[in-house]
Amino acid sequence: MVKRIKGFVFDVDGVFTDATLTVTQDDVTRTFNVRDGYAVQMAVKSGYHLAVISGGKQESIVKRMNAIGIQDVYINVGTAEKPKVMQEYLDKVGLKPEEVLFIGDDIPDLLLMKAFPVLACCPADAVSEVKEKVAYITTAPGGKGAVREVIEWVMKAQDKWMKVL
Repeated sequence: MVKRIKGFVFDVDGVFTDATLTVTQDDVTRTFNVRDGYAVQMAVKSGYHLAVISGGKQESIVKRMNAIGIQDVYINVGTAEKPKVMQEYLDKVGLKPEEVLFIGDDIPDLLLMKAFPVLACCPADAVSEVKEKVAYITTAPGGKGAVREVIEWVMKAQDKWMKVL
């Protein structure tokens, strides 16, 4: 199942971040892991399709994802809309659901996992309801290398890891 993966779709909060939001008077800030970003860049350079589907509303999500090479960033997506957005993305890039790894961490991600035969994964600190439904649970928690772990897992299985340096 890992060898057929051609694309990755990520949630943001709890996957790229540790699910902590810092709220200031002007904005909401998140902390991203640089190693996750590096793995994303390697996946992009290797020809994988990458996207983010998030309920987060801040443009800073788009800015960070674009900076590391993810151009398909869907923010402010309600839980019920996630499957529709996923289908639009799959149609846009020409992927079948079974060619996609999706990583999410919380109950809003379950609807997407159930709606598509994606390779569902979650970080080590995901909620138990998600852990019960996924094929792979990372050893790393969200925001601490979970993104890198799934990318590295797929790319190593396909003998693509470290090939684009």
